[in-house]
Amino acid sequence: EIPITSAVRTFALCAALNSCNLGYDIGVNTGAANLVRDDLGLSDNELEIFLGSINLFGIIGAVGASWISDNYGRRRTFKIAAYGFILGLVITSLAQEFFGLMLGRIFVGMGVGCGLAIDPLYISEISPAIHRGKLVTWSESAINLGIIFGFSSLLIYSPIVDGVQWRIMIATGAILPCVMIYLANYIMPESPRWLVAQGKTIEAREVLAQLYPAGFDVATVVEEIKESLDEERRLEKNVGWGVILSPTPAVKRMLIVGVGSAIAQQICGIDAIQYYLVKILEDVGVHDTNEQAAWLILFGCLKFSFLFLAGRLFDSKGRRPLFFISLTGMAFSLLAISFNFFGGQYKGVTIVGLASYMSFFSLGMGPGAWLIPSEVFFTSIRAKSMSIATFTNRIFAAIMAMTVLSAENTIGWGSYFLILSFICCICLVFFYFLVPETKGKHLEEMAAYFAELTNDSSIFELGKLDNASKTKVEDGELT
Repeated sequence: EIPITSAVRTFALCAALNSCNLGYDIGVNTGAANLVRDDLGLSDNELEIFLGSINLFGIIGAVGASWISDNYGRRRTFKIAAYGFILGLVITSLAQEFFGLMLGRIFVGMGVGCGLAIDPLYISEISPAIHRGKLVTWSESAINLGIIFGFSSLLIYSPIVDGVQWRIMIATGAILPCVMIYLANYIMPESPRWLVAQGKTIEAREVLAQLYPAGFDVATVVEEIKESLDEERRLEKNVGWGVILSPTPAVKRMLIVGVGSAIAQQICGIDAIQYYLVKILEDVGVHDTNEQAAWLILFGCLKFSFLFLAGRLFDSKGRRPLFFISLTGMAFSLLAISFNFFGGQYKGVTIVGLASYMSFFSLGMGPGAWLIPSEVFFTSIRAKSMSIATFTNRIFAAIMAMTVLSAENTIGWGSYFLILSFICCICLVFFYFLVPETKGKHLEEMAAYFAELTNDSSIFELGKLDNASKTKVEDGELT
């Protein structure tokens, strides 16, 4: 087995840090939302649009990242994403009305979307195949770390007057993108896969020599990358969008499982609740800013801690048990919060319920909802299928975040949390009856499962394409 070198760890950490930008945006706007609304006189609908629209603009950034990274390289894509994020934060922090906020949000959203698309791609391309799964999850961890930083900003800047506080909180987010520009310029190498695709074989070998142990035959890795790129072009030519848009029964079931898992992650309400934690706390009597910040930091730390626990348990206990525990815990947590709003609105019950909800989310639905799509889709349809899963995930994230206050004003928090609890129960039924256990399963085994389930053997035609493109991934080699 090829060990993870210090160079791979360093460069993967640099790329993962970029994901902190999204986390910081979620965290800082959780604390700053009410300050922004009060200072600029925003309506509830305007605040919802401001917070939730980042997911819509992020889709644009993610789509653009593919073209930019293929044509100009991964390192330049990191820098472009950082420049967009900085520009958006500057515009937002100087805004005097809703239009200015939204103008800044466009650039922030595109920068975040571009960054989220390039982070896992870069990490996967600099890592030996056997270690990719573990290293790519660093991006998810970095998002949660960024959330904690964002939550902390409310406490750090609490002595500053309200009209200035939220502007400094948001502007502070520009520090990390500046760090990313430096790292992309002077620390991080270009992706060897991109270099090979551009015909820069010598440069690719130099980078691979940094990534692999001394004496490793990097020339073999270069040849495998070339073969992999050729096979990708063949698959792109032979397997078009028709397979996805007019799927056979087995492929349709795959899409239901993979895309459904991505949608389930958002309709359980995580983005909706995270952005409005301060509002929820205020409505149960937590009005002191320092106390609000302290609870936010606690929520963030619990979410971050349970993410690491989930990483260990997914490999030892399997996917399905953790999904069941996660969704059941989330449903009961939301139910407790709902009944509390219907009853006496006790502060302690709501705080414990929110802490429990965030913890159970990170134990399963947070990281696990993306494991399922990556483990059920064939290589020949994976890129297209994952793009659909990502698109629908972001669309539902936007819908959830952009309707919270309207729902609360219409039906109240009690009914809103009751509905979310019911949705978690529906998702639990979905995972129980439709989502198979994927732990330790090869794609061929998953193909056999879906073929037998739907009585559709045509799926093995896609499998033949995949088998033709197999390389020595099992040996831990980079392709």
